[in-house]
Amino acid sequence: MAGGAREVLTLQLGHFAGFVGAHWWNQQDAALCRPTDAKEPPGELCPDVLYRTGRTLHGQETYTPRLILMDLKGSLSSLKQEGGLYRDKQLDAAIAWQGKLTTHKEELHPKNPYLQDLLSAEGVLSSDGTWRVKSIPNGKGLPPFTNGRTPKPVMPTEGSIRVWSDFLRVHLHPRSICMIHKYNHDGEAGRLEAFGQGESILKEPKYLEELEDRLHFYVEECDYLQGFQILCDLHDGFSGLGAKAAELLQDEYSGRGIITWGLLPGPYRLGELQKNIYRLLNTAFGLVHLSAHSSLVCPLSLGGSLGLRPEPPVSFPLLQYDAALPFHCGAILATALDTVTVPYRLRSSPVSMVHLADMLNFSGKKVVTAGATIPFPLVPSQSLPDALMQLGEATPWTPLSACGDPSGTCCFAQSVVLRGLDRARHTSQLTPGTPLPSPLHACTTGEEVLAQYLQQQQPRVRSSSHLLLTPCKVVPPYPSLFSSSLSRHGSVLDGLPTGTAVESIPVLGALCSSSSLNRALGDLAKDLSKLDLRRWASFMDAGVEQDDLEETLQELRSLAQCYESGGGRLVD
Repeated sequence: MAGGAREVLTLQLGHFAGFVGAHWWNQQDAALCRPTDAKEPPGELCPDVLYRTGRTLHGQETYTPRLILMDLKGSLSSLKQEGGLYRDKQLDAAIAWQGKLTTHKEELHPKNPYLQDLLSAEGVLSSDGTWRVKSIPNGKGLPPFTNGRTPKPVMPTEGSIRVWSDFLRVHLHPRSICMIHKYNHDGEAGRLEAFGQGESILKEPKYLEELEDRLHFYVEECDYLQGFQILCDLHDGFSGLGAKAAELLQDEYSGRGIITWGLLPGPYRLGELQKNIYRLLNTAFGLVHLSAHSSLVCPLSLGGSLGLRPEPPVSFPLLQYDAALPFHCGAILATALDTVTVPYRLRSSPVSMVHLADMLNFSGKKVVTAGATIPFPLVPSQSLPDALMQLGEATPWTPLSACGDPSGTCCFAQSVVLRGLDRARHTSQLTPGTPLPSPLHACTTGEEVLAQYLQQQQPRVRSSSHLLLTPCKVVPPYPSLFSSSLSRHGSVLDGLPTGTAVESIPVLGALCSSSSLNRALGDLAKDLSKLDLRRWASFMDAGVEQDDLEETLQELRSLAQCYESGGGRLVD
């Protein structure tokens, strides 16, 4: 199956998780379609960790994400629940009933223009039901459409993106999509709003059996399953569904890694009081319960705060994005995710999910923060030591876990990945005899440069680092967020902007066990303790008791205490 790969099964739970996940899978797909003249050597990342090979009913070989996603009725738009690769023989079978038939046909959603263009570029569904898809990568087949006659895909506009499936360019296996029909994606009624509602979904035999069936299907075909990564909405009822799913995985697959990415959309509006209170409650319950059943939990958000006090969204010097658009926020978070997950996706000397979690979550610290520099700033004349020295002593990445400014906080452990730099730029290019501007310029490998820089920034901190040549792909449908001063491959130009579309970028990403969580989780607990729950009886009616709230509050305070300063290095 996977040729010795350490497989990971992805669970994608919720609609914002769908936006992040769609960008994530599009970036994986773009990496599979590496052109033949690419400078970077293939094979640093092993796609078999995330993908599986299969075969359609007509014998066509496929390569699809090892994925189970759950979303609400009305969230798929024109995407079929069974996907587009495999054709169900039952739909083609002759109807034996000879009596009167009444057909009820739901009106189809029009396909997004971007996806129409994509399908026409990829091929067609032939009369025998065979879909002509890309061949298996890494020597198992040549990628199609690499010549100049390939139609250039339409760039999706923000106005054309209504749901995540409007820009997903990856074909899914029929067992990937699990729809929750008892709640609606659109409208004000029948929404999945509360943690208890999400928990109750997997207490129903119908949904529990469906999830277990899909888990068994994917797990049983794995040669070496290293674990599960869960992309889960934290702000709504999917936090409860994610907690229940993590509990199931912990019970069924003991010893496997479970890394949960708790996703929160952009800034919220003060006028939406009930939505904000529910967001606070769901986030608190979600973090506590997910940390109890996961190896590692990391909140991911472009917002500035987990609590009720609104904070402005984070900014990136070389990006211009609209924090109110899930299409934009999902792209940035997917780029960070694609970088910080590198250790357990490496082809050579990978760090397993369990070992990564063990390195970061000692002393009960199972919640970590994420940060990224998107893109990593490097002008054509600079080497890596030059660029790192230019960053100074400040934290070199933008925080992405809604825990506020990391200045003045302590770091206990960190995993850092820098990707997308040519090997020739890894070390100093100064002529012999030139005085060295810093100790970094004396290093003989890029790995040594990065490790020594992190040691200078965070002495006495448990640290792991990886340096990759492979950049992060940002081709359409990735939104056009980049500064006009960037080149095609993400370098900062010295001269005038060229107007060239950015196709790949270098990225610096990090996971940190940080004392900023002491403040963030503590503030979350304070906001929670101030609530008069008699005003929000509907949240409690969804299946949460008063005792549950008190227990969650105590667990949140205990979790915050794990991150009190002491033993870490102060971040400037």
